Amino acid sequence: MSAARPLTALRTIAVITALPLLLTACGYGSESTDDGKQAEVAAGAKKLSAGEVGIGYFPNLTHATALVGVQEGLLQKELGGTRIKATTFNAGPSEIEALNAGSIDIGFIGPSPSINGYTKSNGENLRIISGSASGGVKLVVNPARIKSLDDLKGKKIATPQLGNTQDVAFLNWIAEKGWKADAQSGKGDVSVVRTDNKIAPDAYKSGSIDGAWVPEPTASKLVAEGAKVLLDESTLWPDEKFVITNIIVSQKFLKEHPDVVEAVLRGSVKTNEWINAHPEEAKASANAALKKLSGKALPAEVIDPAWESITFLDDPLAATLDTQAKHAVKAGLLEEPGLKGIYDLAPLNKILKAEGKDAVDDAGLGTR
Repeated sequence: MSAARPLTALRTIAVITALPLLLTACGYGSESTDDGKQAEVAAGAKKLSAGEVGIGYFPNLTHATALVGVQEGLLQKELGGTRIKATTFNAGPSEIEALNAGSIDIGFIGPSPSINGYTKSNGENLRIISGSASGGVKLVVNPARIKSLDDLKGKKIATPQLGNTQDVAFLNWIAEKGWKADAQSGKGDVSVVRTDNKIAPDAYKSGSIDGAWVPEPTASKLVAEGAKVLLDESTLWPDEKFVITNIIVSQKFLKEHPDVVEAVLRGSVKTNEWINAHPEEAKASANAALKKLSGKALPAEVIDPAWESITFLDDPLAATLDTQAKHAVKAGLLEEPGLKGIYDLAPLNKILKAEGKDAVDDAGLGTR
C-alpha cells in the first residue's frame, strides 16, 4: 500500500460516533474465554519475579505464535516456574479491557485495537513489544459476478466490522481506485457491507454479498464455498509485508516484571523460529490448538491455503502500523493519533542480539 497522502480534515463527529467500533480486531465477536488453563511446569523449575503471567490471544491462525507456543510448551519453557494462564478472546476490545483490568498481562492482538487502546488511554496502558504475524488478508469474490478488480464497482463487498483493520484497508483501496464510499454507511460506488466473519460464508452462499475483504481463515472458508481470490492484500505493501498481529504488554507489568516479559519474548522468538523451520508440524500444532479451543479443527482445504498466506516474524513492521493509522484518519474514522511511544522494542532487540538476529525498528514511534 502506498504511503498515505496528505491527511484530509478530521471529522470530529465521525470520530466520536465511530471510535467505540473503530479499530477492533478481526475476531468473531466480543466475548472472551478464560481457558482455566495453566501450562505444565517442570518439577523444581525456578519462578521469575511473578508466579503467573496472563497471556491473551485469539483462536485464529494469525495468532499461531501463541497457539503453537502454548501448545508445544515453547513459551512455558522460557518462563521456568512462572505459570502461563491462557485466555482466549474473539475481538480486540475485550482483550484491551482485560489488559486494562489486569486480567491478562501480555496479549497477541491486531494493529487497530493496539492503536485504539494506546490512544484512548493517552499512551498510558500498553506498549507494543514485538511483532508476531504479517499478511493473511484477501479479497475473495463470486467469480460468476466479478471477473476483475474493476468489476467491484456497484457490487456488495463484506468487511468484518466498521473501522476494523480490514474495513480501513478496503476503504483506502476504494479511495485509491478513485471511487467513493461513505465510511459510516458503507454506501457508494462499492457497497461496503459490515458482516461478522462467522456469518460471512452463509452471506456469500445466500448471494447477499458478492465478495469479502477478510482475514484468514475466513477467506479460505469462502473459497471452499466457491469464491475466488482476486487480491492478496500483501501485494499492496512494500516487501509484501504488513502487520496483522502484535504482542502488547501492560505498562505496569512491564515495569514490575521485566524478566517475565523478556521470557515471553524469548519464547515468542523461538516459537516463530520453530514455526518457520517446521511449517507442516507447526500448522498441525496450530490446528490441534484450535480444535481444543473450538471443538473443531479446520479442514485441509481451508487451513492449507490460509497458512501459506501468513508470515510469522518478530519484526512489528512499525511503519505499516503507522500507515494503517493514517488510512483510518483519511477515511474519517479516526482523529489523527499521537503514536509516539507506542513501541518499546528494547527487550526484543536485546533478545534478538543474543540470538544473533538483526534488530528491528520502531519507525520513530518508540518510547518517549
